Amino acid sequence: MDPQADYPPFAVTVDLVVLTVRADQLSVLLVRRAIPPHRGAWALPGGFVHADEKLADAAARELAEETGLTGPVGHLEQLATYGDPGRDPRGRVVTVAHLALLPDLPTPVAGTDADSAEWQPVDRVRTDRLAFDHARILADGVERARAKLEYTPLATAFCPPEFTVAQLRTVYETVWGTRLDPRNFHRKVTGTPGFVTAVGRATEGDRGRPAQLFRRGLATLLYPPMLRPTTPHGRDLR
Repeated sequence: MDPQADYPPFAVTVDLVVLTVRADQLSVLLVRRAIPPHRGAWALPGGFVHADEKLADAAARELAEETGLTGPVGHLEQLATYGDPGRDPRGRVVTVAHLALLPDLPTPVAGTDADSAEWQPVDRVRTDRLAFDHARILADGVERARAKLEYTPLATAFCPPEFTVAQLRTVYETVWGTRLDPRNFHRKVTGTPGFVTAVGRATEGDRGRPAQLFRRGLATLLYPPMLRPTTPHGRDLR
C-alpha cells in the first residue's frame, strides 16, 4: 500500500515582492500576465519551482526570466508561505513569497510569461485588480520592508554602493511616507555602531556644499533602532 496515496500532490511556486525607490516613490515590480489564469492582469513576478531546484534559486531564476534583472544586487529574503485552497484556479498551489529590496534599476524587460513588466508606485497600485492573492502578498512585503528599516541597515539596499546621508534619509522618508529631521537623522545614522562607514571622499551636496560619502557598515542589527514616527505612512495596502 502506497503511504502517499492519501496525500494528493500539489505544486509549489515562488512569488516576488520586488521594491525599489524611483523618483522619490516606493515602487513595486509588476508583470502583466501573458497566459491564463488571470491573463492580462497585473501580478507579482513568479512561477513554478522545478523538482531539483532550491527555493532561493527559483526566486532568482524567475526574477531574471520575467524581468531581465540579474546579478547579486540589493537584498533577497523569504517573506512568507501562502497556501489557502482555491488561491489558484489551476489546482492546489502553495507559494513561497520572497522580498527583494533593490537600488533604482533600468526599466525591466518582460520575459516569456509576461506581456510587459514595469515599476509602479506602491500607493497607485490597484490592489483589487492584482491576480491571485497578490494583493495580500504585496501588503505583507511592504510592511516587512517598513519594519526592517527600523532594526536593520537594509535601507542601504535601496542605495547605490556609495551614498550620502541625505540619500539614505530619502529612502526612509519614502518607505515610511513621512518627513524626518535632517540633523537628528544624521546624528542617529552616524552614531549607530556599524550602520554606515565613511568612504573618505565627498560629493557635491545641496546648494553646492560637499556631502560626505558612506557605504553600508558591518552591522546586521541596529542598536538603538531607527523607530518609525507615529504619523501615518501612506495608504494601507490591506
